[in-house]
Amino acid sequence: MMERQSIPDLDLQENICEIRERVGLAAAKSSRTPEEIAIMAVTKTVPVQRVNQAIGCGITLLGENRVQEYLEKYPLYKKDGCAIHFIGGLQTNKVRYIIDKVDMIQSVDSLHLAKEIEKRAAAVGKVMDVLLEINIGKEATKAGVLQENLLELAGAVDDLPHVRFSGLMAIPPSGGDTQQNTYYFSKMHHLFLDMQTKKLDNSSVRFLSMGMSGDFETAIACGANIVRLGTALFGKRK
Repeated sequence: MMERQSIPDLDLQENICEIRERVGLAAAKSSRTPEEIAIMAVTKTVPVQRVNQAIGCGITLLGENRVQEYLEKYPLYKKDGCAIHFIGGLQTNKVRYIIDKVDMIQSVDSLHLAKEIEKRAAAVGKVMDVLLEINIGKEATKAGVLQENLLELAGAVDDLPHVRFSGLMAIPPSGGDTQQNTYYFSKMHHLFLDMQTKKLDNSSVRFLSMGMSGDFETAIACGANIVRLGTALFGKRK
């Protein structure tokens, strides 16, 4: 895997300190504590050395987008004490490669995918936490279940003994300003709260994953408790 030019370790430490400060301020404005917000390091195209430096600076949650890239990096990560979530589009034929290497799959958008996760999780004797990805902007080019189909999918996933529905994930339409992002993030928070009221016996709807480098403070203000940060942490990708 080709190495990108690394950001000096001091710069990475400063980025993490700044992010923690911004998360703290955003949490306070929404009457929450920083400890309620998980900062995810999104590692797509980031060299293993940089990821391990971030772990050394206190990052304990990684987000992986691509199966092949993750499989190459996985043996080299200093991952003790870290949770690793898969957050990218996931083909059913790739589930078997990561089922024993992630703690959560955030990008479940169909029963077909959920059933494959069930099959593979059962084979390795684990219950896989999943988030249901919502196409909150109803964009034709974006993955995710439509909000009007969420309850049906959640109910079907709840029937799978080796899959635990644990919350929601979304990416709002790109290019939006703070007002537009607030609208979509608020809709997601409403869906999140609504799903917590449903009678789903095998589910634990605890996580709302939304917000990236350009809008994570708005997402926190609207109720996010996982924010997915790449550029803000590691700098712009080439």
